[in-house]
Amino acid sequence: MRRLFLQVYLTILGSLILVVLTAGIVWHFIANVPPFGEPLEFAGELAAGLLPPSSAPREAQQEALARLSARFGTDIALFDAAGERLASVGSPVPAPGPNSHPGLLRGRFGPAYSVHLPDGRWLVTRIPSRRPRAIMLIAFLGAIAGAVALGALPVVRRLTRRLERLQIGVQSLGAGDLSARVKVEGRDEVAKLANSFNQAADRIEALVQAHKMLLANASHELRTPLTRIRLGIELAKEDPARKTELEQDIAELDQLVDEILLASRLDAVEHLDQAEEIDLLALAAEECARYDDCNLEGKPIVVRGDPVLLRRMIRNLVENAERHGRLPVEVGLETRDGRALLRVRDQGPAIGPQERADLFLPFHRVAGASGSQGTGLGLALVRQIARRHGGDVTYEAERGSCFTVNLPAGTASKSC
Repeated sequence: MRRLFLQVYLTILGSLILVVLTAGIVWHFIANVPPFGEPLEFAGELAAGLLPPSSAPREAQQEALARLSARFGTDIALFDAAGERLASVGSPVPAPGPNSHPGLLRGRFGPAYSVHLPDGRWLVTRIPSRRPRAIMLIAFLGAIAGAVALGALPVVRRLTRRLERLQIGVQSLGAGDLSARVKVEGRDEVAKLANSFNQAADRIEALVQAHKMLLANASHELRTPLTRIRLGIELAKEDPARKTELEQDIAELDQLVDEILLASRLDAVEHLDQAEEIDLLALAAEECARYDDCNLEGKPIVVRGDPVLLRRMIRNLVENAERHGRLPVEVGLETRDGRALLRVRDQGPAIGPQERADLFLPFHRVAGASGSQGTGLGLALVRQIARRHGGDVTYEAERGSCFTVNLPAGTASKSC
C-alpha cells in the first residue's frame, strides 16, 4: 500500500510538471502565431515601400529580398498574383494559392507568414523559430517546480509523520496498551484529532481501570456472604433458628449484586433510560417515611430525570446517614441559582480530611466507621446517578456529616 506522504508529494510533483508542460506548449504555439487583420495591411504597405515595383527586373527584386533577409534573418520569397515565384532567399517557403488569404500559410515546407502587397504580389516569409525561448521558459518553470518540490517535501513529511504516529497510537491502544498516547503538535485538524484521541484514551483507561477495580472488589465482597450462607445452610440442618440469619445473608448478597449491576450499567450507558418531570420533595418524602428518625424540610422542586435512579440516590444517602451517623437524620431541599440542592445530614462524627478524597470510590469504607459496614457501593452510586442527571455530590463536615446533591431545577437534565 502506498504511503500517504508519497501520495501527497507525488500529487504535488505531478501538478507542477503538468503546469510546466502546459505552459511550454501554449508558449510554443503562441510564439509562432503571427498577428492578423489590420496589422497585415500595415505590413503590406511598408513592404511595398521597401520593394521595387512589379515591373522592375527580377534581379532588382532579388536584391531587395536579399537585403530584407539579411536585415531580419529569415527565409523570404516574392510571388506574383498568380503564385509564380519572382524571387526568393533562403530555404523554400510555401507558395500562396488562388484562394489564399493574408496570414499563416502551411505546406510541405512548413509554416510561413504571407502579406498581400497593394500591387497584387505576395510576400511570404518564414516565421523565425523561437524554440530557444520556449526551452528557456520550460527550464525556468522547471527550476520553479524543483524549488517548490523541495520546499513542499518537509511540509508534507511533517504532516504524514504526525498521522503515522497517530496510527501507531491507535494500533497500540487497540492491542491493549491503555497508556498509549500521541504527541500533540500544531493547531490544525491533525492536532485536534491527536488531542481527541488522547482524551478518548484517557476515558477508556479510566473506565477499564474502574471495571477492573469493581470486579476485584466484587469478588472479594461476594465471598463473605457466600461463606456465611454456606455455613448457615449447614447449621440450619441442626438449628432451625439459623433460618433468619440465612435470609439476612441472602438479602445482603442480593443487594450487593443489584448495586454492582447498577454501577456497571451507569458506567456503560451515555443517556438516561427515561427522563420525566419529577417532584423531588415528594420522592424524598416517600423515602424518608421508611425510617423512624428521619426529618424532611423543604419545598416542592421539579427536576427532570429517571425516578427509579433518583429514588435510589436518596435512599442510599439516608441509609448511609443512618448506618454510619447518629440519629436523627435531617433531609433538606432548596433551590439556589437554578439548581436543586438536596442535603442529607446526620449527627455523627465528621469524616477526616484524608478520607474525603476516596469517599465516593466503589467499595471504599471509612476507617473506624460505626455501625454495619454495608456494601461500599452506596455513595459511589450516588455520585454516578447525580452526574447522569447533570449534577454532582459533595461532602461537608457541618454539624456532623452532610452530603449535598445539586441537580438542574426545572430544566432538562444533561447526559454524560
